[in-house]
Amino acid sequence: MKKCILLIIIVAQFTLAYLSCSNDKAEDGYSLWMRYEAIDDFELVSQYKKSISEIVVKGESATMDIVRRELETALNDLLGQDISVSDNVTGDGSVLVGTPSSYSIIGEMEIAKDLKRLGPEGYIIHSSVMAGKNITIIAANTDIGTLYGTFHFLRLIQTHVALKDLNIAQGPKIQHRLLNHWDNIFATKYGTVERGYAGETLWKWDELPKTIDPRYEDYGRANASLGINGLVLNNVNSEPQILMTEYLEKVAALANVFRPYGIRVYVSANYSAPLPPSDTPREFKKWGGIGHLKTADPLDPDVIKWWKKKVAEIYQLIPDFGGFLVKANSENMPGPQDYGRNHTDGANMLAEVLEPYGGIVMWRAFVYNPEVDPDRAKRAYKEFVPLDGQFNPNVFIQPKNGPLDFQPLEPSHPIFGAMPETPLLMELQITQEYLGEDTYLVYLAPMWKKYLDFDTYAHGKGSTVAKIIDGSLHDYSMTGIAGVANTGSDRNWCGHHFAQANWFAFGRLSWDYTQSAESIADEWIRMTWGNDDQVVDTIKSIMLKSWKTSLNYMTPLGLTYTIGRNHYDPDPQNRNHQFWIADSAGLGYDRTDEGSNAVKQYFSPVKEIYNDIQRIPEDYVCYFHKVNWDHKMHSGRTFWEELCYRYYDGFNGVAEIINQWKSLKGKVDEGRYQHVLDRLLEQQAHAKIWRDTCVGYFHEVSRRPLPEYLMD
Repeated sequence: MKKCILLIIIVAQFTLAYLSCSNDKAEDGYSLWMRYEAIDDFELVSQYKKSISEIVVKGESATMDIVRRELETALNDLLGQDISVSDNVTGDGSVLVGTPSSYSIIGEMEIAKDLKRLGPEGYIIHSSVMAGKNITIIAANTDIGTLYGTFHFLRLIQTHVALKDLNIAQGPKIQHRLLNHWDNIFATKYGTVERGYAGETLWKWDELPKTIDPRYEDYGRANASLGINGLVLNNVNSEPQILMTEYLEKVAALANVFRPYGIRVYVSANYSAPLPPSDTPREFKKWGGIGHLKTADPLDPDVIKWWKKKVAEIYQLIPDFGGFLVKANSENMPGPQDYGRNHTDGANMLAEVLEPYGGIVMWRAFVYNPEVDPDRAKRAYKEFVPLDGQFNPNVFIQPKNGPLDFQPLEPSHPIFGAMPETPLLMELQITQEYLGEDTYLVYLAPMWKKYLDFDTYAHGKGSTVAKIIDGSLHDYSMTGIAGVANTGSDRNWCGHHFAQANWFAFGRLSWDYTQSAESIADEWIRMTWGNDDQVVDTIKSIMLKSWKTSLNYMTPLGLTYTIGRNHYDPDPQNRNHQFWIADSAGLGYDRTDEGSNAVKQYFSPVKEIYNDIQRIPEDYVCYFHKVNWDHKMHSGRTFWEELCYRYYDGFNGVAEIINQWKSLKGKVDEGRYQHVLDRLLEQQAHAKIWRDTCVGYFHEVSRRPLPEYLMD
């Protein structure tokens, strides 16, 4: 008897341990915002079941198969019962998905007029009546549009939105919505990721093209749920071998996986690819290639012929190949300037060989040759703006959001608005290179909104960066936005569970930049953590303050590059006199008309505001001014006192976030709760290092006593 009881206890303990492990596994972050957790509100489930009794998907394609599978899996999980899949509407509550070509009645309905204006990726979600039956229609002009509409419909249910009287019509505001992977094809078995903080590359190059990791399809699905329609697979610091036939076949295998999800693949091309292999790759101006030519001069007939042959090979393997991303003559990367040519020569040559196939060139504007101007912030503008109107129509110029380098905060790049005849593709950084890597909890949407909403005044008031990159201000022939991806081989995709929110936010803003950072956070929280009011309100509060908190203890008041060369630890001592000057007189970089005159690159009245220390937003004051320590700030504190206050306020903000997070213990799953708490405690320890290092250094160079409130 005792043995029986002991056996029962052991079995029970094993079962509990197994269930615990299973629950932990189920909440390891792999499912991202597509958890499809069963809704526990009985009344809400009952309402949904009245609107959803069966799934009717019209159309035969790989994409429509994905739509069927997604709807069936999601609705069954969310509603806790099997939803039938039918070929025709049989009763009330049908969810009908199709296009006018797959289901003729859609083309005959009133919504068909709206569909025509939404383009190939737009969709309509509409409550309707068909043959006396109440149905929900998800309609689009293409199968890909129906997939986007399907994910929108499921998002409504995940966030507990009522499905009554739906009348949604959406199309993307920006045409090309891409993720740039800074993934290397060598270095380890699978490859590393430059500025990647979530493991190795997702692309298992050694196994491709024969072995297709199921994770590729999960990745395509996640990106399609956000409307992302392009992936640049490799690092902008490109290894030329990516253009070898061996690797193009691997790229083609990935393209085959992503195609049904509406995603085109691109590669970063190394400009020296036509050259023979080098024994000293990546040595300055000695990059090797994969060819046999003596030059990579873009105007050389043999070079043009080489690229034509290579591009023809690519399109033979990948008929819908997107094109090339190019980093040229920047940070030791080869380019046309090595041969006495300019950016137009280099970009247009590639554009011409891609044009017959519908391919594009994305030519990065991240250049900062010191010979161009002593002030790094001015260099890209000076190189590219004089070339406006000289690029082929299928060439994007791709500037970063700011003129320096993805700093925690810098002003908008002055190039936006200054090139009305050249499509500009804005580059944002999702991976947190300068914002705590995989350690810090930083929600980036508020920062991105600051750039997108920035009014350049290029054509008077209302000339926002968003209206420039979406083509509405300058009537660009094509429009685009790109984000440097933060994904990797980690089980939760992004290293930090909250880093997933930045991937999500980038996709949502790329589709519709008019959404608020708050509404996007609300969606992500409900889909990722649950709909409990306390959970939603607490996490939203944490997210919306997180960027400003980190900004304060790292680079307050317009400082940039207080970070060390590892891009993680503070190192103000070795950054002084590089990006700002700190001495007994004050702190900052004089970019006014009495300094480097970088303000001149902006339109009026922006340049006059930035030029005036009394009018400039204080978050930019050190970026444009060398500020006297005794300068009076809006708070009433001196500049020195305000600087110290910001550093301490940032550190204290992390403590406040930790307390908020601790209030959710038991409200969210234990595995993810502890993961986030551990990272927050690590962030707090590092924030203290930042605060003490920077305040200590500026205390030393300013020769000012610490403010009294810091001595309490």
